[in-house]
Amino acid sequence: MSGFSPEWLALREPADQRARSRDVFAACAAAFKDRADLNICDMGAGTGASVRALAHLLPARQTWTLVDHDAANLTASRDALRAWADRAEMEGDALILHHQGQRIVVSTRVQDFAKAPRCWNEDTHLVTASALFDLASAGWIARFTDALVKERVGLFATLTVDGIMQAVPEHPLDTHVFTRFRDHQTGDKGFGPSAGGEAARLLEEALVARGYHLTAGDSPWILENTDAALIAALIDGIAGAAGETGMAAGQLENWRAARRLDTHRLVIGHRDVFAVPT
Repeated sequence: MSGFSPEWLALREPADQRARSRDVFAACAAAFKDRADLNICDMGAGTGASVRALAHLLPARQTWTLVDHDAANLTASRDALRAWADRAEMEGDALILHHQGQRIVVSTRVQDFAKAPRCWNEDTHLVTASALFDLASAGWIARFTDALVKERVGLFATLTVDGIMQAVPEHPLDTHVFTRFRDHQTGDKGFGPSAGGEAARLLEEALVARGYHLTAGDSPWILENTDAALIAALIDGIAGAAGETGMAAGQLENWRAARRLDTHRLVIGHRDVFAVPT
């Protein structure tokens, strides 16, 4: 597993699905319950997990534009969405999905929105993003919210890291390793110095300051024995990131080996937010 490959996204998707904030999801469903159709732009779409997670909340007719900088992820999204749908066909360049009585039109676009956050069409009603904003800088988040507010578009942002990390049983090096990992999270991921664990707070404060009404809630990953493969991948990733900050290799290997042998629970904190203009 590396980066944001289709394999990594598939491994994390079940944990993502369980972690969603019920209050935030309910607020989104209520906001659009009287609409017949909705246009959505999904930023950093990956393999289309947001469609699979959110479609049931939204009107019967949906039009999604999946935007990602990685063409391989968008290609994988079509296969994953075909497998998820009850029926699917192509109509020109668009994928038409029929799922539980809904008709969902999906198009994809390769775009790097690191420099210019706005990547949605003029007729977009809702922008969605999952596990994106902690990669971005504080300045990028401000530019993004400025663009969103200018066009009075709603936002449904899920799984933004909030900095909480806990493991059971505890290991003497947990605090040190997790601190190093958080330091690594603030490196440049293509958007400037990343906000990391501060991203959720920065995003929510920026939206409130610009007059949006928010429903926000915690959406932690709570990973246990049935998530062994994801836990192992996370432990390796955390150790690798901590190592890049200069932590001693021997200490890290001892921590990694102990954690892979005995981790009953791993909690990674996130926040979800649904925001609409007032």
